[in-house]
This record gives sequence, structure tokens and C-alpha cells, in this order.
Amino acid sequence: MWQEYVSAATLEDALRVLAQKREKARVVAGATDLILEIERGVRKGIETLVDVTRIPNLDQIVLDEDGYLHLGPLVTHNHCVASKLIREYALPLAQATWEVGSPQIRNRGTIAGNLITASPANDTITPLMALGAKVRLRSLRGERLVALEDFYTGVRRTVLEPDEMLVDIVFPALKSNQHGIFLKYALRRAQAISVVNAAIVLTLEAERVVHAAITLGAVAPTIIHAREAEVYLVGRVLDTETIRQAAELAAQAARPISDIRGSAEYRRYMVGVLVRRGLTAIAQGRERGNLPASPVLLWGNAVPNSRTLQATIVHTPNTPIRTTINGKAYEFTSGQNKTLLRLLREEAGLIGTKEGCAEGECGACTVFLDGVAVMSCMVPAVRAHLAEIRTIEGIATDDRLHPVQQAFVEEGAVQCGYCTPGFIMSAVKLLEEKPRPSIEDIQHAITGNLCRCTGYYKIIQAIERAAEQQTEGV
Repeated sequence: MWQEYVSAATLEDALRVLAQKREKARVVAGATDLILEIERGVRKGIETLVDVTRIPNLDQIVLDEDGYLHLGPLVTHNHCVASKLIREYALPLAQATWEVGSPQIRNRGTIAGNLITASPANDTITPLMALGAKVRLRSLRGERLVALEDFYTGVRRTVLEPDEMLVDIVFPALKSNQHGIFLKYALRRAQAISVVNAAIVLTLEAERVVHAAITLGAVAPTIIHAREAEVYLVGRVLDTETIRQAAELAAQAARPISDIRGSAEYRRYMVGVLVRRGLTAIAQGRERGNLPASPVLLWGNAVPNSRTLQATIVHTPNTPIRTTINGKAYEFTSGQNKTLLRLLREEAGLIGTKEGCAEGECGACTVFLDGVAVMSCMVPAVRAHLAEIRTIEGIATDDRLHPVQQAFVEEGAVQCGYCTPGFIMSAVKLLEEKPRPSIEDIQHAITGNLCRCTGYYKIIQAIERAAEQQTEGV
């Protein structure tokens, strides 16, 4: 794992470390990709992690006076899902971020991190490229603005230099005559990597297309434009024949490979399907699709807010981690290069939080970090320094179970019980956020939690029961 963990108080401090350490350092924000890459040996030679999550004002979404949207490097997927600006002026991005992982993953993973990871299957690259996004890269040497389509040089490769940090994502807000949509096909409804994804942004005048952008993901080494389909659409009305022909041209642009999720032939076919569906939805004014008006975030009743630092802290294996867990102060002198999950279990002795997959797939390790539900297996332990953490041990009071725990008992929503702490944590945060959740809200809240033995009917019934009891004050 890493040898040094720098909690940066300012952007300048972070850039200084990158300039000094270069290839041996990596910026960490959500860490949802980086932690797995380090543990799997994909990212070797990394000695220093530069945590930028305590730097103020980097999580802002701003619409400037020239009509451009700006996303700071700490803007998470759930920030975009919740943002009125993104939902109104960048709908394809809102739809893509809603499709990423689970609420716990969306609470940690950043848009900047998704772009830098540079997988051709990453969902947010496709809509941002269709929207004409650029990224601002900064180092102590200066800064440069790079078009997103020029940012990538191959699979998981970008033009980002070792001493640079992505500090801004900028793109024009959609105007009233512009319409966009993002569609994704995966092997399950949640927690799934795209087999194929597509984004469409059209500019219309008197029902005719005057400009078209169609971008495709998971069908080439990088995200690509369906250029022939874009050119074909210009000057045409979106009738049935035009949509059919554009979809065929888009499918021809794909250069997919075959892998465990689908054959090249199937991917190419699905490109045509998605583009046809997207163009049809725009033609019929249905591009908002299934994006919920009030999405489940697992933020509780407050907007996420990390505590800022007075000065940059350099953590080595001998630097203590001081944190608060379930209202109690802790100081750890070991475990600095572990994940938060293992710090809680092995150093704090709080074994209620379970390790199921250790890669953000099962949700058994869900805890609240600074009030937000996250998967602790994907959080560096040092991120706990000066943070507030709540685990399953802190849910009940001295004399009674939490209503969610009580409802799980009464409804028999437990079999082996291994996944139960994670489900309960997700449900507790949901009911803080939405005291009267719908069935769809409950289903969305537990998309990041996997149960292998009970099925989900009793779990959903238990959450419904807890909501009723809380509302009635039982």
C-alpha cells in the first residue's frame, strides 16, 4: 500500500507534493477506483497519496455569466444527481451519474476521478464529450485547457502529466433549443459496468437538426463520436426513417471487442438500439426518461460537508489518526495504510461492519462518514482523521434498538445476517432523508447492498415497517 498520506489544506500544497513526487504520487478524492487498483497491483510504485477532499470550495457546480457550467474536482456523482443546474442544463450528465454504481459509490466517486481513470466503459465521459466539455489541468508550471476528446490517448491513458491535477470541468449549458439524453445497457439494473452506453445532444431549429453530437462508450479504446451519424442528421427532421438510418450509421461507427460482458457483434447491435431509443425519445419529448424527480442520495437531512484543515498534514506510519466513532474519541497509532473498513474492525475492534467483497460490490461495510453513507472498504483509513464516523454499533440507543433494527427482527428480514448491518445502515440514512419513502425509494436505497440468502421482500417490508413506526412515533 502507500507509505505517506498527505491531507492537503490548499490546492497549492497538493500541487507542490505532485511536483516533488511526480510518478510516485496520486491524487485521491473518492478513491473508489484507486484503492482497488492499488490493492490489485494495477497501480504500482505509488508511495504517496495526496488527499484533496479537505480543500474548500472544490465541490462546487457553477453556471457562469457566459453560460458555461463548471464542475470542481470534488464534485461527486451524487452532487450531479442532486444539482438543479445539471438536471436542467446538462441532462445527459445527470442521467449518467444516476446510473453509476450505488448511492454509497456515488457519494464518494468524483466526476474528475471518473474522467481520469479513463476506462472506455466509464459512464460520465460519454455525455461530457457530447456536451463539448474541456478539462482544466493545473501544476506549479501553469495551467492548460484540454478538450475532453483530446484528453485520452488510449485505454486508461490520458495526457495528464504526473505533476498536474484536474481542477475544473467546463462545458456550455444546454440552451432551450438543445435536447440531450444518455442511455446505458448493462447486465443488471444497478452496480453494473456498461456493456454499451451512448449520449446524444441535438440542436433543433423548426424541428430540424442543425447540429448533432452522438458519443459512444465501451465500443472502442476510448469514447468515440459517431461522426457519420452526426453529419447525416444535420438538416433532417427526426422522423422514423431518419432515426433508423442514423442508428445504423452509429452502429457502424462502433469498434468493439468481445469480452465477458458481451460479444463485439452484440455490442454493435446494441449501439443501434440505444441510439434509436435516444433519438425517438428526443423526438417525442421523453428524454427525461426514468431520472427521478427526487433521487435517493443517502445523505440524510443535510448536504455533505467535510471538515477543512488549518494546515496540510503529512501522515506517515507513525502519525496518529484521531477520529470520532459513534460519538467516542479514538486515537490510532497503527493501521494508517489500511482501508477504513479494516481500521474499524482490526484497530477499533468494531466488527459489526462486515467485509464481504472488499471492492464496493456488496455494501456489507456501509458506514456514515461525515454524515454520508459510504462503503468503508473503499475509503483510506487516514481519511478518518478529524472525521465523524458512525457504524452499526452506534445506531441503537442504550435501552432500545433503532426502529430499523427492530423492524428487521419483527419482519424476519435476516437469515445468515452477514449483510444485515449494511442494509440497516442504508435504511437508517434513507429514513433520515425520506421519512415516508416509496417502494422505488427503498429499492434505490439498497441497490448497493447485496443479500445472498433471504431475497429482498422481507428486507423491503422491514424498511416500510420502520418508516411507519417512525412516522407514528412508535
